[in-house]
Parts: sequence; structure tokens; C-alpha cells
Amino acid sequence: MSAGTLNISEIFHSIQGESSFAGWPCAFIRLAGCGHGCIGCDTAYAERDGVKLGIGEVVQKALAFQAPFIEVTGGEPLLQPAVHSLMQQLCDLDQKVLLETGGFLSVAGVDSRVHKIIDLKPPSSGVCDQNNPENIELALAAELPLRQSFEFKIVIASKADYEWATSLLHEHRLTDSCTIMMGVSFGKLDPSELAAWMLRDRLRARMQLQLHKYIWDPALRGV
Repeated sequence: MSAGTLNISEIFHSIQGESSFAGWPCAFIRLAGCGHGCIGCDTAYAERDGVKLGIGEVVQKALAFQAPFIEVTGGEPLLQPAVHSLMQQLCDLDQKVLLETGGFLSVAGVDSRVHKIIDLKPPSSGVCDQNNPENIELALAAELPLRQSFEFKIVIASKADYEWATSLLHEHRLTDSCTIMMGVSFGKLDPSELAAWMLRDRLRARMQLQLHKYIWDPALRGV
């Protein structure tokens, strides 16, 4: 695949379901390919080969939705080197660009204008040992206002996940410095349980639900 080509799973227009931008209309560019094997992955279809598109065509398709935000996601978008050119071109066009990454790869090379939504994978994912610690280091080392371009997202499926997450947050004092979004794995944990734990512990994090899964069928693609 050439330096100006991306392997695309889908490009679509929807309501942002997660992150601090939840609820906003958003154009999504979902890149194909990942391979990290998270248990319960809800976009496993993006593992399959997509369609090869030039960066210019991808930009054109995303801009056509006239959305206030454009999110680059996957799969794991950072596996494709050309994604950096894509994000840079979108930023150069004065677009508000979000990157959602699984947190396995460093975001060090990502354009500083991009808002980075970084997963912290808990034990129930089966891959918590693959979280890249450099992403936390980069966020904590960033000066304001650049630090505000980092946020961390944790999807909780059990009490063990929650205890793991709070230990990590306290160890790095992440809640003092960064936006932390904590939500439940859809259908695996009652949101009221997570809410109760967060309130009991006075946790300085924002609770979220996977909004798109409440609006549409959770198995539906392109939303």
C-alpha cells in the first residue's frame, strides 16, 4: 500500500457515542486492521480488509458530512503510517480532529492539533499488559494547553476492572491532570453499579455510557 493510501473499513456520519465529545454529530473514518485481540471487541469486523482509498478521497468523503468533528478510529488507526498525513491534512483544513486509539501504540508522532482519546485496557480485555505506558508519560509531560488534547477512556466490565483502573489512576495521579472517561461494557455491567462505586470513592472522573448503543441496535454497523 502506498504512502498516500489507507485501508478503510467504513466512513460514516453518526452521533459520537463515547469520550468527552459524546452527543455531538461526527464524521467517522474507521481504518481496517488491528490484531490485538481484545476480548469483547465491538468492531471485530474492522479486522477484515477494507477498501484501499487515497488520502484525498478519504478527506473528501469525510468533509461531505459537514460535521463539527471528524474522528479517526479503527481497528487500530495508528497501525497505518499514512494516518498521520490524513490527520495533518484534516487539521490544515481547520477541522476539529479526534483520534481514538486502543492505547497499544505511542501517540508521540500524532499532530499536536489532534485530540487524542486513548484507551486504557483493563483486565477483562485480556490485553491489559499491552497498554503502552508512554502515552501516560506523554500526557503528564505535556504543558497546558497541549495536555488538554489528551483524554483516557476505560471501559469497565467488572469490579476487578474498576479496582485495577482506580489503582492505575491514583498511581499516576491521572485524575489531577487529564480528562478520564469511565464507562461500562455494554450488557456486562449495570451502569448503576459503576456509578455507585465512583460516588463512594469520590472519583474525579466522568462516567459515560456507550450512547450509540442505546440509540441504535448495538450490533448495527455505521452508527
